[in-house]
Amino acid sequence: QYCLKGVPNLAFIISLIDSLEMLKRSLNAPLRAFSAKANRNKVFPTPEAALADVKDGDWISMGGFGIVGIPDKGVLVLNEMPIKGLNIISNVAGIGDWGIGLLLQKAQVRSMNGSYVGENPVYEKQYLTGEVDLNLHPQGSLAEKCRAAACGIAAYYTPTGVGTIVELGGFPCRLGKDGKSVVRVTKPKERREFDGRQYILEEALTCDYAMIKAHQVDHKGNMRFRKTARNFNPDMCGQAKFTLVEAEEIVDELAPDQIHYPGCFVDRIYQGDKFLKKIERLRIDKGGGLDMPFDKERGAKRLRIVQRASQEFQDGMYCNLGIGIPCYASNFTAGKVEIDLQSENGIVGLGPYPKENEVDPDMINAAKETVIAKTGHSFNKSSETFGMMRGGHLHMTMLGGLQVSQTADLSNWIIPGKLVKGMGGAMDLVASGSKVVVTMEHQAPSGDKKVLKKNPLPLTGKGVVTTLITDMGVFEYDQRGMVLKEYAPHLTLDDVKAATDADYVIDENVKKMDVDCQFVRILATFIIPLELLFKQLIK
Repeated sequence: QYCLKGVPNLAFIISLIDSLEMLKRSLNAPLRAFSAKANRNKVFPTPEAALADVKDGDWISMGGFGIVGIPDKGVLVLNEMPIKGLNIISNVAGIGDWGIGLLLQKAQVRSMNGSYVGENPVYEKQYLTGEVDLNLHPQGSLAEKCRAAACGIAAYYTPTGVGTIVELGGFPCRLGKDGKSVVRVTKPKERREFDGRQYILEEALTCDYAMIKAHQVDHKGNMRFRKTARNFNPDMCGQAKFTLVEAEEIVDELAPDQIHYPGCFVDRIYQGDKFLKKIERLRIDKGGGLDMPFDKERGAKRLRIVQRASQEFQDGMYCNLGIGIPCYASNFTAGKVEIDLQSENGIVGLGPYPKENEVDPDMINAAKETVIAKTGHSFNKSSETFGMMRGGHLHMTMLGGLQVSQTADLSNWIIPGKLVKGMGGAMDLVASGSKVVVTMEHQAPSGDKKVLKKNPLPLTGKGVVTTLITDMGVFEYDQRGMVLKEYAPHLTLDDVKAATDADYVIDENVKKMDVDCQFVRILATFIIPLELLFKQLIK
């Protein structure tokens, strides 16, 4: 009508088309989905009924960290539906044979908006051969983008990613079929300064469906989550046109002070049955030392790093442990110092690996390994977890690395064309302004140097490293630059120099690393090979 009257109001026409599309979707949806808003009858009889109107090309967010807290029954339903071209928003891409991995195997996914996809070789292969898009976000930014969408916030400023490819753009989010040519890259982001600190603008992530997993749900949609299965689930509630909750149990009523998230964010509820809670990485405290999944030489190196890294903890600290070597450090703190370890999947008060009778599939650390929690612990949703980091409420963060430079730059999330991992929570951690301890092997298994003058790999953070701990030494950064403070007991200073590309200063009080060499040697010689042999015999 506007066009016929000679008033070409394009904005109005676009708005009208959007409104008609939403109306069409509502009319085509199952009757219960339409009546849920009016009658508050949100419970669907089956997952199939709740997901019946999902179509090709829809945008779907899914809660979960690793495979803990994922809406697995809903994923199985999608996997059986004749749909394709799905655009998924999820922290990870599942594993090869579970979760989103099932959708990838059937080529049902067109794009992934995630944070850490390095655990799924199927997705990695599809990205490197130009079959799917990869839109990577720092983990804390991903959580906040979901939460912002649910709360009606179009965009926000964050210090995470300043000076990296996240701000500058140019990351190849779509490759050609040859795996080398680039079809599409990310765009640069706006930067602004507030109170002398640099921030970049991040936009909210909206979608068509949000698929949530909760432990208990009442008929109004009020939710309770279980342990580390909380993670991204609350933040994704309400970010979509339709929020679907997969309940392990539907109850008549939840006590008000037991409700973790209110039902006003929820549109549809369904209950799964016969839940198969897989464990991605089973780790057990067997009372004889750490079960390090490496050969004799690498196991000894990593034990040396872990043992020295645990000495960085001080009484009363709140610390974060990232993926990789840092996750072993909590096993060396018992009885030495009183600290609270925070894990980015939603625990404050992380403990060591469990005994065999303490294993719980809903209790994992950031490396997806089974753990227990210490007395006084708490569970948190993802946006709260990363708020602790960005807000400077942690005293120290410890994370792994691929490369570290003499100017304290860190690279730890991708090797272009070879290894697609994702930045996970690393960018949020190093942007916090707290002490940053990086733990890594001094050289790659190939012998390539990793402590460099300048990092060729994409940066996680620029000038952010406080302390670097390797199997060969301990470096700190101060006004002199990069300073060698300690070196391994079995090495000479010349050995360290020969393995290092970076220019550094040797501290006048340089000393040997304080590690239990006999413990490391015994553990490497006997326990690790026996563990590997035992596992091979079981297979």
